[in-house]
Amino acid sequence: MPRILAIAVLICVFSSSAVADIYTWTDANGVIHFTDSPPPDKQSKTVEVAAPVTVPMVNNLRQHKRVSGIRKQVDGLLSSDRTGDVSRKNSKAKVAAKQKKACMSYRRKLAQVQSQLRAGYGNNKGNSLRGKRRKLSKALSRECILR
Repeated sequence: MPRILAIAVLICVFSSSAVADIYTWTDANGVIHFTDSPPPDKQSKTVEVAAPVTVPMVNNLRQHKRVSGIRKQVDGLLSSDRTGDVSRKNSKAKVAAKQKKACMSYRRKLAQVQSQLRAGYGNNKGNSLRGKRRKLSKALSRECILR
C-alpha cells in the first residue's frame, strides 16, 4: 500500500505541466533573442504562445465524406448531360473508364520511376527522380485513392 501511494504521488508531481514564460529582446546589433528568463539589464517583452490546434482524424474523414458528397451533388447539377438516365449512365461509365485509364497511367509511370531509382543513378539524377516520384504519388493519391 505505501508503494502504491508513493507511486501515485510521484506520478502527480511529474505529470504537472511545465509553465514557463518566453521573453524576447533586441540587442545593440539588432539581433532578436528569445529566452525563458528575462535579461536583468535589458528591457524585454513576454511572448504569448497560443495552444496548438488539433483536429481528430475522425473529424477529418467525416469532413472529407461530406465535402465529397457535396461535390458530387454540384457536379450532377452542373452536368450538361441532362437528357435522361441512359445518357447519364453512359456518361458516368465514360468518366469512370477515363479515370481508370489515368490511374493505370500514374501507376505505370510510378513503377517506371521506381525501377530507375533501383537501377542506380547519379546524385542530381536521383534528386530529380525522387521529385518525379513525389509528384506522381501525390497525383495518384489525389485522383485515384482518395476519391
